[in-house]
Amino acid sequence: MPRSVNSVASRARRKKVLKQAKGYFGRRKNVWTVAKNAVDKAMQYAYRDRKTKKRNFRALWIVRINAAARLHGMSYSQFMGKIHANNIALNRKVLADLAMNNPDAFKAIVDKIK
Repeated sequence: MPRSVNSVASRARRKKVLKQAKGYFGRRKNVWTVAKNAVDKAMQYAYRDRKTKKRNFRALWIVRINAAARLHGMSYSQFMGKIHANNIALNRKVLADLAMNNPDAFKAIVDKIK
């Protein structure tokens, strides 16, 4: 009985990886072994950085809230403590957006918690 290899599936698997490597530089885009390693590494970075992106945005929001709170004579920690004490249910994303794009509304919140 002749040897049976599923070359259709093998080719499809390789094509899938080479398609994911589209746009890479040099041999990373068209040589199977190099492209496979590059795509694997890219997937690892993508998985890791989906988590990192959440941390980075939270840090950005905190910086923006802190800057806006200090304009009104309050530190970030004092501001957030008073926000929670007064049961104002606005998260950091919304507060940072108000601080950047609607300073009057942010000032109204500061006046309410003082």
